[in-house]
Amino acid sequence: MSTRRRLLTVSLATAAVALASCSDDEPTFAPTIVPSTTIVPATTEAPATTQAPTTVAPTTTISLEQIAATYAEPGPHPVGVTTYTLAKGPKVEVWYPAVAGTTGEVSYDVRDFTPEGIRAILTADVPATFSFAGARDAEADATAGPFPVVLFSHGFTGIRLQSSFLTSHLASWGFVVVAPDHPSRDLPNVLSATASGDRADSVDDLLQSLDLVTTEHATAGSILEGVVDTEQVVAIGHSAGGGTVVGAALDDRIDGYVSMASGVLLGDPTAVTTTAPAGSLPDKPSFFMAGSVDAVVPADERTVPSFEAVPTPSLLWVIDGVGHNGFDDFCTFGNGTGIIGVAEASGLGGLLDAQPQLRTLGEDGCIPPAVPVADTFPMIRHGVTAWTRALFGIDAEPIGIGADYADAFAQPVRIDERP
Repeated sequence: MSTRRRLLTVSLATAAVALASCSDDEPTFAPTIVPSTTIVPATTEAPATTQAPTTVAPTTTISLEQIAATYAEPGPHPVGVTTYTLAKGPKVEVWYPAVAGTTGEVSYDVRDFTPEGIRAILTADVPATFSFAGARDAEADATAGPFPVVLFSHGFTGIRLQSSFLTSHLASWGFVVVAPDHPSRDLPNVLSATASGDRADSVDDLLQSLDLVTTEHATAGSILEGVVDTEQVVAIGHSAGGGTVVGAALDDRIDGYVSMASGVLLGDPTAVTTTAPAGSLPDKPSFFMAGSVDAVVPADERTVPSFEAVPTPSLLWVIDGVGHNGFDDFCTFGNGTGIIGVAEASGLGGLLDAQPQLRTLGEDGCIPPAVPVADTFPMIRHGVTAWTRALFGIDAEPIGIGADYADAFAQPVRIDERP
């Protein structure tokens, strides 16, 4: 945490207005209120006359750090998760707000997303699972819905579940989060050398997944009946998924997008310029998030020029000490060295040495100079949740994501805004 703690002091009336502008499910701050005080002269003798009491106006003191953590912790909704399948084949994971009282834990094992031959030898006793609070196929909370939709697109050698630290979190704050596998670049197909298709295919995967939850699975008898708000949709992508969501955001149904560790055209760095052809980029709000130590998609070479090229409004965060996998769950595997750690502990070091690209991609953000993802996950959760809530008008103004908060997080953040 930054040693410079800046305090934001506002009147109780101002705080009341700010809280009133937020939805009922937004956490309220716990202000320190100075009570009204009656002041009498300091004397041991009875006063000759009664002095009228003086009332000190109550105030509340809220630090920037508190505001910057508003959405860092899970929201008011329990989480349900279910799996669908597109007609074209890929599976789609959906996280959603579940009914009150839903409890449990949902886990996935990254080894289950590797080809059978590799899975058979990934036997080392090292962490390879990720868990979040929730329940599979739980009843959705239709009485509190409908809820806005978040489309999520994974990166190269990723999987639909790869960022459950964020996708399940968004569901707890009242979003239906929809994430398909992309056969053109997902982990099992890359490792099997069976990947096929291109960026256009991944955009189609994402838009077909939107169709899936807004039509086929929004009907009577479906878990998602009465839950999906088809008029409010945002797309979030990591790495190659950042390029996918830019393409998907050209669809009229999508209101804005978040690009993490990416750029507007990930596959062609020379095309990311401030003179991008008119009409090639969606004229919609955007939020670019990057890590300062990402060696796969360097922020200054790819993300910053993208932020400067896209239509406004746009927001940029470059988080100190975050690498490429700082935006997915993978650094929680292999004792902090990612899926590479799982493979090496299972005796596959030689195979990785022969595939240096895979080693680099798998370790970036998991080993120094990157900081532990446990320190930065809360920052990312807060930033994405706050920006998305503001996009849909759930919050009247963005909470804790502007330039004033650059030093209010566990790691400093470069924050630029193009209103």
